[in-house]
Amino acid sequence: MRKIRTYVHLDQFARDRLEAMLRDGMRQKDIAEVLKVDKSTVSREVAKRKRMDGRYDAWLAEHKAQILRSNSKYQGMKIEQNPALKARIVAELKALRSPDEIAGRLRKENAELRVDKDAIYKWLYSAYGARYCKYLCTRRYKKKVQKNKTERVMIPNRINVEWRPNTPDLIHAEGDTFVSPKRAKTTHAVALVVAEKFLTMRKMESLKPTLMQDAMQDIGTELSFDTLTLDNGIENRSHEQFGVPSFFCDPHSPWQKPRAEGAIGLVRRWFLPKGTDLSNVTQQDLDLYAKLLNGKYRKSLGYKSASEAAEESGILKALPARVALHYRI
Repeated sequence: MRKIRTYVHLDQFARDRLEAMLRDGMRQKDIAEVLKVDKSTVSREVAKRKRMDGRYDAWLAEHKAQILRSNSKYQGMKIEQNPALKARIVAELKALRSPDEIAGRLRKENAELRVDKDAIYKWLYSAYGARYCKYLCTRRYKKKVQKNKTERVMIPNRINVEWRPNTPDLIHAEGDTFVSPKRAKTTHAVALVVAEKFLTMRKMESLKPTLMQDAMQDIGTELSFDTLTLDNGIENRSHEQFGVPSFFCDPHSPWQKPRAEGAIGLVRRWFLPKGTDLSNVTQQDLDLYAKLLNGKYRKSLGYKSASEAAEESGILKALPARVALHYRI
């Protein structure tokens, strides 16, 4: 059972009162009763922290106490003060064992002297154990600084895809995005929507929700659909301004929007393989790629093209001038 401390340290306020009562000539026994401490506490305080001239000064006493307390413990003190424990830890480190392994083994063996992994790391990252950091897997001589995590912003009024209406005459579209690789150091992305296997794409400078909103509204002037299924990317935060009811897949469930995933696969396979810097791709390029893919004959459509199927279903609105030049439907 852990022993409960029954003592308290004197603070600056108590030392100020102690100095005042000593100046007034009170006995140490009476001072102890006022401060609610043992009389030996007062005696030791005065004897150890008085000035060279014998007078007790509260500010100087507090300063001495803080210096003593700061030097009472240091990183890795338990390991440094126990040569056998230190030798065991150093030997295990040289055998390429991690601090977690060492601490766990000491606990398993119920060793008389043992420490946890955090204490070993503190010792290693101090001046006393730094020379042994070279035996760590990371060979890191100081603790890795954790970056502040960005605040997670949720999608407002998110409705799960399971609540999407199943009325047969409704046109269900699916949307998604893909981005430039990290090594390209650009933020350009492409938003796409697939309705009745008809694909349309828009280039964006980044995945900002406002840019995604503009892209979806622009696509809405080209295609007519009743619902839109999306993933949980933060770019979809402004989904209520897309102009069409939006529904969201479960986390990590791309199979719930297979047409959008398949369309991305086709674009990647034919034109924009992974690793392509999208800053070098123009909107005219995307229109041409969409035209070629929409013109392919699909077995799932009875060997009709997606363009022909879209014309029959009536989902195509008046095409923009830049797009109308490509389609002869």
